[in-house]
Amino acid sequence: MEEFYFRTRGMTVGYRGTPLIKNIDIRLKQGEILTLIGPNGAGKTTILKSIIRQLSLLGGAVYLDGSDMGALSGNELARRLSVVLTQRIHPELMSCEDVVATGRYPYTGKFGVLTGEDRRIVQETMELVHIRELADRDFGKISDGQKQRVMLARALCQQPEILVLDEPTSFLDIRYKLEFLSVIQRMSRERKLTIIMSLHELDLAERISDRIACVRGDCIDRFGTPEEIFTDGYIQKLYGMRLGSYDELTGSLELEKNPCRPEVFVIGGCGTGTPVYRKLQRGGVPFATGVLWENDLDYPAAKALAASLVTEKPFRPFSADSLEEAKRLIRECGRTVCTLEPEAVGELASGLTELKEYARKLGRLS
Repeated sequence: MEEFYFRTRGMTVGYRGTPLIKNIDIRLKQGEILTLIGPNGAGKTTILKSIIRQLSLLGGAVYLDGSDMGALSGNELARRLSVVLTQRIHPELMSCEDVVATGRYPYTGKFGVLTGEDRRIVQETMELVHIRELADRDFGKISDGQKQRVMLARALCQQPEILVLDEPTSFLDIRYKLEFLSVIQRMSRERKLTIIMSLHELDLAERISDRIACVRGDCIDRFGTPEEIFTDGYIQKLYGMRLGSYDELTGSLELEKNPCRPEVFVIGGCGTGTPVYRKLQRGGVPFATGVLWENDLDYPAAKALAASLVTEKPFRPFSADSLEEAKRLIRECGRTVCTLEPEAVGELASGLTELKEYARKLGRLS
């Protein structure tokens, strides 16, 4: 028996006979979620369109449960695979329930008459995606986010073995992004639905995916688990980031720092400093901060935004050298801001209280 439920072998994709991405080898077990990530124009949508046969392969093959998908008839493919692409459909005078019900057409006769069982599946799917209240609404008059959820219900109505989605969260607010992806994740777990999609939201891709394929240049640059993909510095390389930074561990995206001589020293920690760092960055004010443990909640933002940063290895008492370096920066800065309450400073970080008092004596504490 084939170990992988879905796989590509040497798949090459492109347009009008010109290869864009070559030798794509993807392997997924049943019920796994694969996310394609990479810069705009890298070819993620081209890969998806080639998998669903909207574009012809320029080489290689795609297999589903050991069968070459290229050999399936159109109706067989529709029963096994469903699609939600970014292109908008424009049905005339159809209610949202009517649109969802079209997902049952691969199972109806040539007249497209729905059975009672078909209608039960339509109702069940609309409940699942939380769009029951849209049933009688004109599909053409609802929001883009609502349309995206209706199209997901339509795709799930097909009861497919594999679901392909192109940027499915693009038109959704944060609430519906989480609901949308939660439904997808639940389907993968409970119904063993295999999912292939592209996402721009890296933090969501890292959280929901079993496998990630990174599209870069003319190839899949990396393929693996989120833990294998989101390693230090790789995302900046993948996207060619020149300004700002991305922290793979936290999913924190920060704008460009002001590297000039610091004007403000921030005594922070436990996540209390990050809002101040970002406020100073927005104002174009260069700042220094410390002493921070390298596992502190404030560390990723401080590393990205501070002109000068004083750190210690995790859970070690602050050394005399670190405290002296912080005091030097306090003397050089025009003012000091402390974001920590006294009761928040533990014994190991008692040096922060010392720094606060030092700034107070210098008349720099604001």
